[in-house]
Amino acid sequence: MEKSLQDAQAYSDRWLDIIHADELAEDTGKWVIEESLHNFGEHFNQGWLNYRKSVTEAGDWAMTEWSGCGAQFRDVLGRTFIDCLGGYGMLDLGWGHPEVVAAVKAQLGRSPMPSQELIDPLRGVLARLLALITPGDIQYSFFAASGTEANEGAIKLAKMYTHKSAFITSVNAFHGKTMGSLSMMGKADYREPPGVLYGGPVYHVPFGDAGAVERQLEICHKTGVGVAGVIMEPIQGEAGAIVPPDDFWPRIRQATRQYGALLIADEVQTGLGRTGKLWGVDHWDVQPDILTMAKSLGGGVMPISAFCSTPEIWQVMMYPNPFIHTTTTGGGALACSAAIAAIHVTLRERLWEVAAQKGDYLKPRLEELAGRYPDIFKGITGKGLLLGMHFHDGHVGYRVSSGLFKRGVLVAGTLISANTVRIEPPLVIQYEELDEVLNRLEDTLKEVNQSLD
Repeated sequence: MEKSLQDAQAYSDRWLDIIHADELAEDTGKWVIEESLHNFGEHFNQGWLNYRKSVTEAGDWAMTEWSGCGAQFRDVLGRTFIDCLGGYGMLDLGWGHPEVVAAVKAQLGRSPMPSQELIDPLRGVLARLLALITPGDIQYSFFAASGTEANEGAIKLAKMYTHKSAFITSVNAFHGKTMGSLSMMGKADYREPPGVLYGGPVYHVPFGDAGAVERQLEICHKTGVGVAGVIMEPIQGEAGAIVPPDDFWPRIRQATRQYGALLIADEVQTGLGRTGKLWGVDHWDVQPDILTMAKSLGGGVMPISAFCSTPEIWQVMMYPNPFIHTTTTGGGALACSAAIAAIHVTLRERLWEVAAQKGDYLKPRLEELAGRYPDIFKGITGKGLLLGMHFHDGHVGYRVSSGLFKRGVLVAGTLISANTVRIEPPLVIQYEELDEVLNRLEDTLKEVNQSLD
């Protein structure tokens, strides 16, 4: 055991030297790649390596990310990529936005984490900011670290407020992978392996089918099944940037009020500008009872999430037990400083309008390419800079995705499926970079199309 401890200290010492280095020599970079492959395979998850284009498509030396700026990043050997994945929506402000990094550095030198007993000011500042910028009467927020934690909190809040147990969600929904959120998941690939999930009834309806939601609420009412909430993504992200019909959100808002259920908007991926509005529900001028957010809230620098609601609903979080829902590390000062800076930049730059304009530029050009290659594409979906390229099968989708990777553009399918590949770049991506992505995509499509002949 003592030798293992000595080895661990020596190994961490070497890595700290690498972390502090401004540049890496080529031999050091190659060592980092070899170590990373070994560590992932032996100590983290071998299966990840089998699904990563950075391993399977990068040649002799796997692509191991190291640094980035704006919408571009480079690996330990200096290879540069245009990022059209954006950390699945986490990097709206791009890689290492200097103002967000500066805010975190300043707070780091002062107080990295709160005592948990005194009042830490930044948590209150962030909560007030969210009250100012969220739709409707939302006034209170609770902070955690990940999107699934935010959705777990929303589920718990809805149950405590309504004293009901059932939920309605959608087929192909993605709300997270912890047990409560996983129960709302609309995909068997993730629901089946762990077996029995959330204890209450969960009903899945087709996304975008307001009539199905209305009918399920009516059935539950007639059969005496109390529905605590209807939880939906404004635009389905992991399902492939699926936009519902324009009557969907207004109708389910009306139906939830009619039957006494809460409407929960999962804005983990759509929130803070990604779809061309500050919040996804803003496309339909709908005010949810509970709103969850994560990903881009931390500015791509710190992990932070939140679930938010109105004063009336939030009473159950405060009385009779104000500690009914807590977390030791959620809402720490570093995370809050990042979120405050990220919100400041988003508002100043009006990045939701930027996303709308760039989406209006990019989507028609993708549709034009899809029209020219009908044997490859089924279609293009999405709003703003949350776009989906839909292919006839996963094999073709992977060919396109890997072809772009080899040409220095990072995209990805919807987790284990390549039938749909998302185009989800940082909102700060430049038009010249978008043009370059389109050029490389066209070159890729030509190659894939020739192989189909």
